[in-house]
Amino acid sequence: MKNALAAEWLKLRTVRAPYGVVAAIGSMVAAGALLSWLMVQDYDTSPAAEQATFASADASVVITPVVQFLVAALGALVATSDPRLTALTAVPDRKRLLAAKTVLVATASVVLGAAALALSIGTSWWNMGDRPPPIAPWDGIGDVLPWAGAAVLSILVTGLTGLGLGLAVRSTAVTIVVVGVLLWGLPAITPMLPEPWNVDASAVMVPYLVWEVSGVVEDPPLGPLAAIAVLGMYVLVTLGTGTVSLLRRDA
Repeated sequence: MKNALAAEWLKLRTVRAPYGVVAAIGSMVAAGALLSWLMVQDYDTSPAAEQATFASADASVVITPVVQFLVAALGALVATSDPRLTALTAVPDRKRLLAAKTVLVATASVVLGAAALALSIGTSWWNMGDRPPPIAPWDGIGDVLPWAGAAVLSILVTGLTGLGLGLAVRSTAVTIVVVGVLLWGLPAITPMLPEPWNVDASAVMVPYLVWEVSGVVEDPPLGPLAAIAVLGMYVLVTLGTGTVSLLRRDA
């Protein structure tokens, strides 16, 4: 297992694409910090009546969906970087190879997600200073931890989903398109469905599950434990399908 994991890590760090993903995440964090700063500047120069209707200057809310997508793309790259499965020459045990890929993607997802959230929340907090709600959504660190934990969990889920889909379809491009539909396409459509289908369908979309897991919204369709279970189903279905495909198909 150790050698298989080292080999997967070597492949990941010796190609350009992962560095592009990291650079894109860094760019989003920087863009989010700038957006937060601009919102605070606008808040400071607005009359009190307008200040009361401002949105939060928390940039992490803006960057989380993009980080989810980019980490899913990284998972897809890990799955599809060896389409002919030449790695089986060095690691004939497919289960061990799958375990190494899964550990690598899970670790990278958590590290990238936690770093992006920490930087984004930290810069937003710096920008907001001691300004009151609604521009500042937190009173202390305890208020932000549930949201940050839920966001990192969702990034882990999308990373493993990208890995599972990549193993199943064996195409980076197709996997990225499917992930884009799951993260952005379907969540944009479900609110247009007739009631109560719109609420039920939206409740199981990844962008809404983050808020339900965090428990920071009032009267959500799903409670935190149910939302975590749905996120787990995303991983179970996609990574399970990828696992079956890897173990049964010809190299």
